[in-house]
Amino acid sequence: MTHDTIQPIEILLVEDNEDDIILIEEAFAGARMMNVINNVRDGEAALAYLRREGPYKDAVRPGLILLDINMPKKNGFEVLEAIKANPQLQPLPVIILTTSEREEDVVRSYVYGACSYIRKPVSLERFIDVVKQFEVYWTLVSRVPPATS
Repeated sequence: MTHDTIQPIEILLVEDNEDDIILIEEAFAGARMMNVINNVRDGEAALAYLRREGPYKDAVRPGLILLDINMPKKNGFEVLEAIKANPQLQPLPVIILTTSEREEDVVRSYVYGACSYIRKPVSLERFIDVVKQFEVYWTLVSRVPPATS
């Protein structure tokens, strides 16, 4: 596959921490792959975005969801459970991106249907390395469901 045939992936970032949002966006920009990142800051907004409700009625269905666990209104597990219970959203790949090292969080993420669990690195340099590896895998190696309008 050449870079000419690489299609950008719409990514929904569900993250409430402003510093982490900036770090993630900088890391993706540093990876230089042309993915589109949309951000919502809590679990209820994530579900509204995915269901195209309210201010998100024109939202493009993401090809990939990056989901933090610890968020206001609905936590990541509640969002993941709702996504996987909805037949229209169920095929969407959800990656847990969190600071949690708790083994029960890892297990629970996979039980609820996450396709990957990534712990956020502390340093920007390490975080950029992780994002580059992540983006190569999800853009060049793995296939995601096609975006629907």
